[in-house]
Amino acid sequence: MNVLKMAWRNVWRNRRRSMITIVAMTLALSVELLYSGLVTGMFVDMENDVTEMDSGDIQVLHPDYLTRPSIYTTVPNDDEVVEKLEAAGYDAAPRLLSGGLAASGELSAGVAFVGVDAVRDTKALRLDTAIHEGTWLDPSDPYGVVVGRGLARTLALDVGSEVVVLSQAADGSMANELFVVRGILMSVAAGLDRTAILLPEDTFRELFAMPTGAHKIIVRRPDDIELNAAAQAVQEMVPDSNVITWAQLNPIVAQMLQGVQGMIVILYLIVYVAVGILVLNAMSMAVFERIREFGVLKAIGYSPTQVFSMMMFEGLIQAGVAAVVGGLVAAGPMWYLQVHGMDVAGLSGVQMMGVTMPPVWRGVYTLDTLMVPVVLLFFIVFMSVLYPALKAAWIRPVQAMHHQ
Repeated sequence: MNVLKMAWRNVWRNRRRSMITIVAMTLALSVELLYSGLVTGMFVDMENDVTEMDSGDIQVLHPDYLTRPSIYTTVPNDDEVVEKLEAAGYDAAPRLLSGGLAASGELSAGVAFVGVDAVRDTKALRLDTAIHEGTWLDPSDPYGVVVGRGLARTLALDVGSEVVVLSQAADGSMANELFVVRGILMSVAAGLDRTAILLPEDTFRELFAMPTGAHKIIVRRPDDIELNAAAQAVQEMVPDSNVITWAQLNPIVAQMLQGVQGMIVILYLIVYVAVGILVLNAMSMAVFERIREFGVLKAIGYSPTQVFSMMMFEGLIQAGVAAVVGGLVAAGPMWYLQVHGMDVAGLSGVQMMGVTMPPVWRGVYTLDTLMVPVVLLFFIVFMSVLYPALKAAWIRPVQAMHHQ
């Protein structure tokens, strides 16, 4: 009789034991499928929060800016650089940066001024979609600014509030002006949240006496170009500037994101070890109950390889049934989590490594996300059945048939 056919029949000889084992594997797989997508989704959101709300994929900087940041260390000819990048298929937006003080009523705080090209910035980033109250910057409203949510709390600012700013311009003169808050950001990147005042690029240049140059140029790469390859291509276009990726700017976050798959696999193994112990116990019991049967099979000509294969098939058949049922059980929740997500507005604003938790937590379910827990399940089952299968394969017919 075919070994696989015998294995299928043997699985259902003790229905209760097989069903308990299959149900345990099904529950474990369903939980792991849902969990893996949620964790992957959380870290994808974290990466998007870094690249789409703050740093972009790549930044073009003055060679000395990272070591000696100053209002004077700018990328020259920033308009030409941006146009060259756009011609090559990259989205690019200049940013101008300075520091100073801001006050509203009796409250004051140190702030970071960010000059923004309101049109180009909406192509390179999604910061314009992260408005909590009010509206995004408008070049036609030169004295309307957008502030970080944390700074708005510190200075008790609302949409329409007036805020006085004080700093020093590039030519040494005093930079002071009265602005009106037209928008308040959601809790996004930590630096923007606590200290940022965003103002139109032309207003920044007039306030700080900076007719040309940009402190950084934020670049977004096309989807079909890998990050390091894109950085190399940008470096070739601007050889005299410092080109740096978001991962180099945020190494801790990058390392955490790179290690997420390993962390997920470790948690898979913790759950699957419990399932493996159950499978080992069930298969060991099956071998113990069928010692005489194995002896008869060996006596009528079954080889150790055939007996070993039959036992392995029994374990893998149960895993296969669990994989199908587990996938069907998890399909509905996975679809909901990917399309609608979980509302975690209560955690919105919580930050990890300077990255903010989004208000809606969505799962990300790709082929890789789904395959890893399934493959690991079969691996754990294979390892758990290995010892009982070897024990059954080397049973001696004479001793087995006299077993009581």
